[in-house]
Amino acid sequence: MADDTRHGVLFDVDGTLVDSTYLHTVAWWEALRQGDHRVPMARIHRSIGMGSDKLLDHLLGAERDTDADGRLRDAHDALYAEYWERLAPLPRARELLYACAERGLRVVLATSAAEHEVTALRAVLDADDVIDTVTSSADAQESKPAPDILAAALEQSGLAAERVVFVGDSVWDVAAAGKLDIPCIGLTCGGTGRAELAGAGAVAVYEDPAELLDALSESAIGALG
Repeated sequence: MADDTRHGVLFDVDGTLVDSTYLHTVAWWEALRQGDHRVPMARIHRSIGMGSDKLLDHLLGAERDTDADGRLRDAHDALYAEYWERLAPLPRARELLYACAERGLRVVLATSAAEHEVTALRAVLDADDVIDTVTSSADAQESKPAPDILAAALEQSGLAAERVVFVGDSVWDVAAAGKLDIPCIGLTCGGTGRAELAGAGAVAVYEDPAELLDALSESAIGALG
């Protein structure tokens, strides 16, 4: 049940707080190459933010033979895992989480990463003492642009859609938030341009967590509470 007295911020993680979007792109490119699928990296990059089910449909067509999908996902996961020790937070991501908590806002990581990836991402952020709730792919029946992961984040944190802001880096994040009427702040640090995020419906667009932090009081987050 939602707690009507609290406000919060939902954060996407990959490409929003952690600099991993292009690593996912390379891992998917190589996984697809191993499966004899030649897909340009630019197309793959623009699909990052979807879950693997939607991503493979988007890149290979929904009418394809899906028998090999499990092998493609496993190959991506193994390739991406090679980067875990080198993952880095985006500029001032940790400070942004702390600043939100200091305002009395619940900090929620609304990620659809697999549980084993979530562990690695949390270690990179090193902010568990201010993180209220964390989701994973196990919490969503459908991945973005479906809103399932955001709905799960709201339910688990006890927050209401009208009392939160979502921060993400892809048009799929903006689309998912829009389906629940949640204002979405876009960040370009995942590689999607300002105009495209704004055109998808983002209420504001910033370069990265650092720029959002500097403008926090004037942002949609600052208006909460």
